[in-house]
Amino acid sequence: MKRKIEISVIIPCYNEENNLKKGVLKEVADYLKKQKFSWEVIISDDGSTDQSKKLVEEFVKKTTGFRLLKNPHGGKPFAIRSGVEKAEGEICLFTDMDQSTPISEMDKLLPFFNQGFDIVIGSRGKERRKFPWYRKILSWGFRNLRRLFLLGEIADTQCGFKSFKTDAGRNIFKRMTVFQKKGKGWRVGAWDVEFLFVAKKLGYKIKEIPVIWVDKDVARGKKKNFLRESKEMFLEILRVKINDLKGKYD
Repeated sequence: MKRKIEISVIIPCYNEENNLKKGVLKEVADYLKKQKFSWEVIISDDGSTDQSKKLVEEFVKKTTGFRLLKNPHGGKPFAIRSGVEKAEGEICLFTDMDQSTPISEMDKLLPFFNQGFDIVIGSRGKERRKFPWYRKILSWGFRNLRRLFLLGEIADTQCGFKSFKTDAGRNIFKRMTVFQKKGKGWRVGAWDVEFLFVAKKLGYKIKEIPVIWVDKDVARGKKKNFLRESKEMFLEILRVKINDLKGKYD
């Protein structure tokens, strides 16, 4: 009889060759192998154009519990949703490939599911270690503007370390409008805002927990323009607000 899986770890992947060469998947495997709960890891590739898929395939072949999901390019939220759709665990946790928040921080999140919460998210707080000054300013501006419009009770909607009951996650993804248009690049955007906002509208209980976060990303294949990203993220917040006023989430 096949063992029931308790936790599905989803790791979105797009041109993560340099992070993979650092041994991030081994870090994840070493932690999970010590746990008492049953688990699986889904690396959900978003059409990488470097050696990422090859490196993941080599790792998956020699590591039990890991599998690679190959997707056409659509952007980070599409990769995560695809992983959640294939997940077999009762709870999903997604974590960034760079492990800026180490996988071991899930120890802080999981106990809250036994307290009746449906979604438990990591929070980086106000101090972002190894963040350059201009990113701290942009992050501060985004955070405060977002809280004026949506989810004022949540400090950090953008941390790439979130867990949720799998059925709840699938239900939320079905109602999100961000999936109506695929991205042209590795756009992270403010999809997390829509995810959490829809979750709140549906009555799911959300808990925010401080986690360790230190920028460890060494990927070269994801072009970043923080001013442009900040503008796009703010426009997405407005989109969610307008959608709500139109009753699209009712």
